[in-house]
Amino acid sequence: MKKISKDEIATFGENTRLVIGGREPSEYHGFVNPPVYHGSTVLAPTTKDLINHTPRYSYGRRGNPTSDALEEALKTLDGSAGVVLCPSGLSAVSTALLSCLSAGDHLLMVDSTYQPTRQFCDKVLGRFGIETTYYDPLIGAGIETLIRPNTKAVYLEAPGSQSFEMQDVPAIAEVAHRHGATVLLDNTWATPLFFDAFGHGVDLSIQAGTKYIVGHSDAMFGVVSASRKAWPALKSFHGDSGQCVAPDDIYLAMRGLRTMGVRLRQHQESALRVAKWLAKRPEVHRVLHPALEGDPGHAIWKRDFKGSSGLFSIVLQPAPMEAIGAFLDDLKFFGLGYSWGGYESLALPFDCKTYRSATSWDPGGPCVRIHVGLEDVADLIGDLDAGLARFRAARG
Repeated sequence: MKKISKDEIATFGENTRLVIGGREPSEYHGFVNPPVYHGSTVLAPTTKDLINHTPRYSYGRRGNPTSDALEEALKTLDGSAGVVLCPSGLSAVSTALLSCLSAGDHLLMVDSTYQPTRQFCDKVLGRFGIETTYYDPLIGAGIETLIRPNTKAVYLEAPGSQSFEMQDVPAIAEVAHRHGATVLLDNTWATPLFFDAFGHGVDLSIQAGTKYIVGHSDAMFGVVSASRKAWPALKSFHGDSGQCVAPDDIYLAMRGLRTMGVRLRQHQESALRVAKWLAKRPEVHRVLHPALEGDPGHAIWKRDFKGSSGLFSIVLQPAPMEAIGAFLDDLKFFGLGYSWGGYESLALPFDCKTYRSATSWDPGGPCVRIHVGLEDVADLIGDLDAGLARFRAARG
């Protein structure tokens, strides 16, 4: 098998890059997958080498051939200047934020953000003397009115992972850069396959790799990719803060990455079929899915995105909590759980009212977030159909 240069890999299609990125079989005796290196101590051949850090590896926390392989594959996928691996999605969020913020700085955070991100801003950044202002996800270029002299970062999530508002990423990025602020984006929903973060002005692209990269609900993992401008600070903070991922989790993330393309396309196809079916149901007030025509964010999604994933939400007709329980508790294929992105389908009731501060949340009924897995769509629809019948009966 001919060895392919990194520059040549960058010219190939996404599916090819997913399969071959970070792999060098000739370096590990022809085995297809990189070996899993377990280790903390790395021995240097001489005292001079040890003191001058001349070997490629110096300590397990600072990387090994297993982590290098995954970092290279992810870097190849999204065209970034560099990638760091983190032990969870939230640790990726915190690492990205702390790499570009200092005491006295001001952060603009989207009001529809993942709730643990909000808690990190309120409970941790605030304690460090960093002020957070939440903004309307639909603000677009109007975000300029919120920029202060000490605004150092603007954080986006497109779409919001519960309420699914779409953000005008290029418009916000243009304003932020004009004022010298770093642009961060949670790109977990679309992944680099369906949204080119750096091509739309993002400096730090974050993914909860626990979701679609791992893909099998069996490992915690996060990743931050950086533009050339943001890479030195990210690399420095990541190393200085002691972030590292266990080699077995890296292996699971690398295994999942190889099939992410085919899985994500199936999630997309199945989710759209389920979402369109739900949109016609009388028990459903509306479906929150930017890839559906008629969704408020559809025009931006169509302009900037190449696809959609398996996650969306529905707003049911007004009903008591007992009816929501009747709908969800006896579902056969939709588990009740907080994650998403794995092969299995999930459902989660939610209410953004309690924590929104820059915007109000009044969707018109109780909300359920749905992740459509890799089961047969006919089985999923049959399950939801029975659940909605229970909902209807309990609603009275």
